[in-house]
Order: sequence, then C-alpha cells, then structure tokens
Amino acid sequence: MTDLCPACCMLAAINGADMAIVAVAVAMLFIISWAFGRKENSTNDFFLGSRKVFPIVACLSFVATEVSALTLIGVPATAYSENWQYLQFFIGLAGARIAVCFLFIPVFYKYNCTSIYEYLRHRFGSQTQYTGSIFFLITRLLASGVRLYAACMAVAVIMGWSLGFAVLLFSVVSIIFIAFGGIKAVVWAGAYQAIMIIAAGAVLLAYLIYRVEGPFGSAVQIAVDAGRLSMFDFRFELNNPATFWAVTANGFFIGLAVFGTDQEMAQRLLTVQTHKKSQETIFMTILLGLPVLCIYLAVGTGLFIFYRQHPDIAAPGQAKEVMSHFITNFLPTGLKGLLLSAIILASIDSPLSSLASSFVCDIYRPVIRVGAAERHYLMVSRLAIIVFGLILALIALACAPVQNILWFAFEIFSVTGGATLGVFLLGILTKTKANYANIVAMIISTVAMMTLLLLKKFDRIDLAWNWLIVIGTMTTMLLSYTVSKIERKVTWRNKSDRPAS
Repeated sequence: MTDLCPACCMLAAINGADMAIVAVAVAMLFIISWAFGRKENSTNDFFLGSRKVFPIVACLSFVATEVSALTLIGVPATAYSENWQYLQFFIGLAGARIAVCFLFIPVFYKYNCTSIYEYLRHRFGSQTQYTGSIFFLITRLLASGVRLYAACMAVAVIMGWSLGFAVLLFSVVSIIFIAFGGIKAVVWAGAYQAIMIIAAGAVLLAYLIYRVEGPFGSAVQIAVDAGRLSMFDFRFELNNPATFWAVTANGFFIGLAVFGTDQEMAQRLLTVQTHKKSQETIFMTILLGLPVLCIYLAVGTGLFIFYRQHPDIAAPGQAKEVMSHFITNFLPTGLKGLLLSAIILASIDSPLSSLASSFVCDIYRPVIRVGAAERHYLMVSRLAIIVFGLILALIALACAPVQNILWFAFEIFSVTGGATLGVFLLGILTKTKANYANIVAMIISTVAMMTLLLLKKFDRIDLAWNWLIVIGTMTTMLLSYTVSKIERKVTWRNKSDRPAS
C-alpha cells in the first residue's frame, strides 16, 4: 500500500457502510440521552440525577470520561513513539482512587454536595468556595480544550475535514446533548460510550495482531529491541520525567486532584445513592480502567510494529496522527466505521455539565442571583452549557501547535491542580481554620508553579514537570496554614488593643 492523502481521498475511503455504522452509533447516543434525560425538574435532577444512578453505570461513565478521546489518540501515540512507561502513571492513579474513596467521598456525602466546592464553604467559608470553583473552571476549560482538540484532530484527518469544522460540529452536538438531558443523560450515555471505546480498542488490537507478518514472537521482538515495551525506570533523578518515582508521584497527586477536587469526575461519583455505593463505584473503576489502558498501549505498540514491518509505507509525520493515519488508510470497511464511531462518541463526552454545575451552584446561585426559582436556575444552567461549549471550541482551535497532546494536558493540570488539591487536603486532614488565607495560598502557588514550568521549558532549571503538582500541593497547604496563623494573630492583637467599652 502507499501513503494516501486523507484530505484528498477520504470521501472514497469512508464508504456508505462505515457511515451507516457511525450514524447508528451516534443515533443510539441521542436515544439514550432522550430516554434517561427527560423530566429534569430541579438542579438536583439536572446535576446529580437525584442520586438514583446504578453504581455500574456510574463506573462505566467515569471510565469513559477518564479515557476520553485524549486516551484514544494520545496513549497509542505515546506507546508508538516512546514506550509503556505511562503504565507507571496508572499505578499512581490507582493509589489516588483509594485515597479519594476514604478521604473525599464521605465528606461530600456528609454535606450533601451538588458541587464539591460546596464542601469548601462548609469547611472554610464562601470565599474559598468561590476561588476553588473559579480554579476548576479555568483548569477544566484548558485541559478539556486539549481533549476536544485530540478528538477533532483525529476525526478531521479521517474524514478529510478542516479542524475548524470538526470542532464546530462536535461543540454544537455536545451542547445540544448535554443541555437537554443533564447528568443523567451524560452518565448513561457515558456507560454506552465506555462499551464502544473498549470494543473498538479490542477489535483494533485484534486486527493489528492479524496483520503481523511472520512469527508473532519475532514481531514483538521488534518492539523490544526498539525499547517500545519498556515499562519501569527505577532511577531516582529529579530531572527525569519518565522515572517510576516521578510518574507515580505525579499520577497519585493528579489522581487526587482529578478524582477528588475536579467536579467533572467527582460529579459522576455523587450520582449514586450513598457514599458506600460511591466507594464501590470508584473501586470498580480501577478494575475496568487498567485493561482499557493496556489495550490502547498495545495498540500503539502494534502500530509501531506495523510501520516497521512495512518500510515502504510512509509513516505519519507526527506521532499524534498515527491512529488517524492507520484508520484512514489500512482498516477495512466496518472496522473503520467502528473506530470512527468510538472517537466521535469520546469527543461528545465533554465537561459541560460539570462546568455548568460548578458555575451555577458555587457562583451564580449564592452570589449573582440568590433565592430564584428552580426553573430559573435550570435555564441558567443550560445557558452556561452553551457559553462554556463555545469557550471550549476556541481553546481546542488554539491547541493545534501542540505535539504531545497527552502530556501537555497533564502539564496544564499540574500548574493549577496542586492549588485546589492543597486546600481540600488542608480541610480534610487538618483542623486549620482559614478562608482568605486559602485564596492567597492558591494564587501564590499557581504563579510559582507556572514560573517553574516556564523555567523548565526554557532550560533554566533541571526539574521534571511531574513534580509540579506535588510541590504545588505542599506549597498551598504550608502557605495557607502559615498565613492563617498570622491572620489570626493580627486579628487577636487588634482586638486586644481596643479600649474596653
């Protein structure tokens, strides 16, 4: 086979059968959304599904959101161009899930939180809640913009569309889908998306094994010799982002921040009836998430072997395009439609519901419009979904120059994630009373981590970016504790200096 130009020949490559598969897959998504997303009478229905979602459904939806199009495209690209050391990251994520299970989930249910930042109000004060929500909105918009870009880039290559058209199309579909059905539609559709993602990955891996030339062991040896199956690096080097210590520490702290302090992921854990069932749900995600990750890592290795065994075929110029390139040019009819369906479905699973819930519950309801009717808050929630959808589209378009989209998303999260995580851990693990001190600590920590990242990018310091979220979390906790002590001492001194009445 020869390398094809996707933009020129995709109309011929995607035939009627493939498009029929895609149409049925997307139609099923909207049928599920309509079936389970009707009768939203309050924000409790819209954002929590009245806590009536089954744990297995919440688990599948959680995994679909965690996987997303970023994993479908980014993980195979990383295994194709690097190795399996991303598996170290999952070890950290698994440890974080266990910590979230016992530390975070009980307090969210204790305070009956719709938005997890409501906990910060109960524990510290409303100012900390507003700041935590704003940090989430900024961080989630940036990170999810990268995820949206990953999906749209892949679909644009496969379909021969422009990136702008793909972003516009999926933004509009996501807005309509989520604004209609709320979290119930998102969770049930997420379960369906997870099944499609797993099935597509397994089928693609089986096809890559089928395409192997010669003995299977010899083909695997190609990847071994090239270092593509390397999993663990136990050297202790603070400047090496690929060591076991750096990657697992980063995975653990990012996992705490994503699963415990990020409304998008935590919202799914809050849709089940009790905190015990929520704990069961997050444990199940470990058992399901690991095989999904291994499937897509194996797909990346299979793609590397395929292109090595066919040196006459020009490989894609950038690793981030390898999945799209292979799907476009080498998958047969039917499989191409299945993979395209999985990528499209993963791109529709967006953070719009969590962004809207945080904005309405943490900012709009308590600050902008207090005491309005539930119908009004529902209307504002849907309008917020539209606005956030448009912002996400603009961010996705701005991500076009990014090379390694997988690690870029984690770098973004590492800058601000430590600030939010530090405040949550301060509340859960200590009895420190702070409010305005938290705001000071979060801002200083974020500025400091951004400075360190830029210094790293310009080779001014020799520190792996993985440690940023660890340093940011500790910095936030220490600063908040210290500033709160100073604040209370000054307040006490001012009171003691007042003349007796």
